[in-house]
Amino acid sequence: MSDNNINTEHNSFQTRGCCCKPNSNGNNKGVYNKMYCKLSDHDWLEHISLPTGMKRFDCVEVRFKNSRKDFYRLQGDFEIHVGDIVAVEASPGHDIGIVSLIGESARIQMKRKEITENSEKIKKLYRRARPSDIEKWIASVDKEDKTMYRTKQITRDLDLEMKMNDVEYQGDGTKAVFYYTAEDRVDFRQLIKILAEEFKIRIEMRQIGVRQEAARLGGIGSCGRELCCATWMCSFNSVTTNSARTQQLSLNPQKLAGQCSKLKCCLNFEQDAYIDALKNFPDNTVVLKTKKGEAIHQKTDVFKKTMWYSYTDEPANIVGLSIRKVKQIVDMNRKGKRPEKLENFVNNEDPKNDFENVVWQDDLNRFDKKKRKRQ
Repeated sequence: MSDNNINTEHNSFQTRGCCCKPNSNGNNKGVYNKMYCKLSDHDWLEHISLPTGMKRFDCVEVRFKNSRKDFYRLQGDFEIHVGDIVAVEASPGHDIGIVSLIGESARIQMKRKEITENSEKIKKLYRRARPSDIEKWIASVDKEDKTMYRTKQITRDLDLEMKMNDVEYQGDGTKAVFYYTAEDRVDFRQLIKILAEEFKIRIEMRQIGVRQEAARLGGIGSCGRELCCATWMCSFNSVTTNSARTQQLSLNPQKLAGQCSKLKCCLNFEQDAYIDALKNFPDNTVVLKTKKGEAIHQKTDVFKKTMWYSYTDEPANIVGLSIRKVKQIVDMNRKGKRPEKLENFVNNEDPKNDFENVVWQDDLNRFDKKKRKRQ
């Protein structure tokens, strides 16, 4: 890094994928680092050369702040590389971003996002950023934190029911996008007038949801890793409590909710595997009838293929049965037969069964003691 005279002071460009602040007077090769990128790309076609006579794809993907990306068409015949700081078309003026995908990888990404290659809506990539462009870009980015704090003060003074999440300046410093969340419709016409007068720029207000807010701000999840929405998730599917029920999870809002206060997206990750596994399970609402008494379902261990039952008159006695044994008892009940007791169907060769049985009995005993104390 020292050979390229890269500035290593406070990095306000980390949200744009830069390991340090760019230098307008030096070589910025190596500034762009995918370790700092949200929704980073892997160009698996990088080292594969094009067939003879095939022209290189003329559109590239450009990264801006956080996870904002867009596609631009090259203007002119010049070489472009991943990590190059470029000036692109904006409305109004121009913006500054960093090239994140080129060539056939960019073509595949456009196809995945259902963007037509020959669309006239694709904006232009003018050139590599000049030293003057980078100077304006650095000055604009350095204003973002101060603008953010000042905007929060103004919204409090105006008693607006909205939460300001992020501010992104355009590369030429003529425009800023303010991201906010709000439960109801907000009349921010007065706010826009005050912001335009104070910062002397064009203002754009953009409302986002609480999931998008968590994705932009980032954080660490209860699993100890970075939030999925801030690292690799690019779309948000609806999550319902049915996913938790299918996976035999307790419906505890504190455990099931993520940092956005919505149900965790990861509840959907293994949902299909649980649904496929549960197809072979018998109906857990069926009561097992034995000579010792009737037994009702308590819980299911899906991937161990074990179902746990307790007698109606002995709730502390939990018995774990394989799904094959449960089906066998159900078939006997249909034929009017009742086995002696459930314990005769337990596989004694499985030490885990006895261990979990003891754990469940201890839990139920503690619960009964607390219940008696309350009474």
